Formats: sequence, structure tokens, C-alpha cells
Amino acid sequence: MVCPRTYIDNNMFDVTLICVGRLKEKFYQAACGEYIKRLGAYCRLSVVELTEERKSETPSRAEIDACLLKEAEAIKKAVPKGAALIALCVEGKEQSSEAFSRTVADLSRTTSRLALVIGGSDGLHQSVKDAAFLRLSMSPMTFPHHLARVMVLEQLYRAFSIMNGGKYHK
Repeated sequence: MVCPRTYIDNNMFDVTLICVGRLKEKFYQAACGEYIKRLGAYCRLSVVELTEERKSETPSRAEIDACLLKEAEAIKKAVPKGAALIALCVEGKEQSSEAFSRTVADLSRTTSRLALVIGGSDGLHQSVKDAAFLRLSMSPMTFPHHLARVMVLEQLYRAFSIMNGGKYHK
């Protein structure tokens, strides 16, 4: 299915990618840097890195839940006011690149802000998922959350490329 062209004024659309955990590996940093540069043609992008809560070596479910709750509080503070929130989580809905492009295009008609959140190694607290406009899964496979950051940025770039009739997505 072809996505109709939607031109988004890059002076109007703000995208915030909120990530729990610091990106340390140079190869991930380089890949993210490339997509951040490319996305500059389509939107104002900011990447917010939040500290992943420390846990004991073998944390209990209660300890994990407490850490997820603290991370959720930080995530909620980082979401720009009025932003449509997309939570990346394994139980989310899978979308093709074209469908994701349509989702972003539809959102651009109702808001000028989009926020996507990638949790840490234990995922996201339920309250973050409940606050999301969309729960999105990239795959039924499990990926390191640092790789997920690269993948989300690439898919955002692909979505904007599709919206603007580019050839990148083919």
C-alpha cells in the first residue's frame, strides 16, 4: 500500500526520543548519529537519555518493579507537554514501515510533538504503557535496547522519507 505524501514542516514538528540507559558503544553512537543527522531535514529531534536504576545482582520482582516505577517518573517528566507518546514494548502492536509512516503522518495533523520511549533492560513500567497513544513492538524477537535505539531512529527516518516521497524506503 502506498502512503500518501505528507509534508511536515521541520520547523513545526518536534520528536523526542526518550531512552533509559546510556549509549556507550561507539558503533551504536555512530549509527544513531547518522540517523539523527538525516532526520534534521524532517523534524527537530532531541534524544533524552535517562539513567537506568541500579539493581542488585539477582533482583527480586519487587526490586525490579520499584526501579521501573522510578524510571517511569523520570520518563513522564521528560515527555514534552502535549506530545503524543509511543511506548516501545514487546507486547505492542507491530507495524510495517509504511503503516508507521502513516501513524506519524496522522499524528502530525493533530499535534506538533511526538515522543517515543525505549525502556531499559527490564522494559517499561505499566503506567508508561498506559499513558501511551500507541504501544509499538519492533519485532517478536528480543533486541538489546541500545540496538533498539538505532532501529527506532532508522524507522523514523524511513517514515519521514516515505511521507515525503523519497526512495530510501524501497
